[in-house]
Amino acid sequence: MKPPSHPALEADFTEALPASLTAGNPRQLLYLVELRNKSGRSAGHSNPAIVPAGAVPPPISQLTAEVRTNGVVLHWSGDEPLTAVRLHRRLLTAPAAKKKDDSKIMPTPSEPVLQNLLIDPPTSAAHEGNQALDSSVHFGQTYEYTAQRIQPVTLDGKPLELAGQLSAPIRVEVIDTFPPAVPTGLAAVLVPEEKTIDLSWQPDTEEDLAGYIVYRAGETENSNAAANWTRISGPQPIPSPAFRDTHIEPGHTWRYAVSAIDLTGHESRRSIEAQESVPNP
Repeated sequence: MKPPSHPALEADFTEALPASLTAGNPRQLLYLVELRNKSGRSAGHSNPAIVPAGAVPPPISQLTAEVRTNGVVLHWSGDEPLTAVRLHRRLLTAPAAKKKDDSKIMPTPSEPVLQNLLIDPPTSAAHEGNQALDSSVHFGQTYEYTAQRIQPVTLDGKPLELAGQLSAPIRVEVIDTFPPAVPTGLAAVLVPEEKTIDLSWQPDTEEDLAGYIVYRAGETENSNAAANWTRISGPQPIPSPAFRDTHIEPGHTWRYAVSAIDLTGHESRRSIEAQESVPNP
C-alpha cells in the first residue's frame, strides 16, 4: 500500500486482488478514502467507489488492423463467449491542425489523444462479431490500439463491468493510398452561341481532394472500340466541378470523362462518359 498522500495533492491507489476475488460469480467491492489530520483525527469516510470482482472474460488475442478508405478495421480471434469488446486508441502523432472555418463561431476541437470504442456483443455464435470499424481516424496519423472483453453485470441494482485483460498493443499508421471516389453525374451541353461544350458533374466532398481532370475522345465508327482519350483540362487539376471545352469542330461528336485526384496524386477511375454532337453550320 502507498504511504499517506498530502490532502492537497492528487493521488491514486492500485491493488492486486487475491485469487479468491478473481474467480467465481460477480460480487462487489467497496473502496473508501479516509482523511486524517496531523493529530490522527479523521474527517470520516468518503463515498464508496464500487468495483466488481469475480471471474473476468478471456483476453483478446491476435489483434490485427487493416486500413481502408472508410477507417481502420480491427480483427481479433473468435470462439470465446459472446461478450462486448472495448477498443482503446491512443494517438501517437501530434493532433492534425484543424482548418479554420469562418462560418463557425466556435473553433473545431482537436483530435483527442485517448479514445475508447465499445463494440456490442454479436447476436449469436454464427454472427461475425470479432471485428470492428473505427471510422474516426484521420489519414496521416499513427495510432496504438489495445482491446479487452467486457462483461456487463448488475450488482445491488447498479450496472457495472467486469473487464478482461488488455491485449498486446498494435501500432497502425493510417496512410492514404486510396484514390478519390469516381465523379458522378457528368453532363455535356452544347452552347451554340458560344461555340463551346459545357461540362458539369457532382462535386466530390473528400477533404484531400486536389481537383479534377477532364478527358475527351472523338467519335469512333465502332462503338465497342477503345476510345483515344486525351487530357484537355491542362497540367493542373481544376478546382470546381465544371469545365468549358472551347476547342470543338462542327460535324463531330465528342465524348467526355472526368476523374478526381487527391493532394498526394492518387487519381480515380474515369467517370461514366457523356457525349455531345456539334452540327454542321
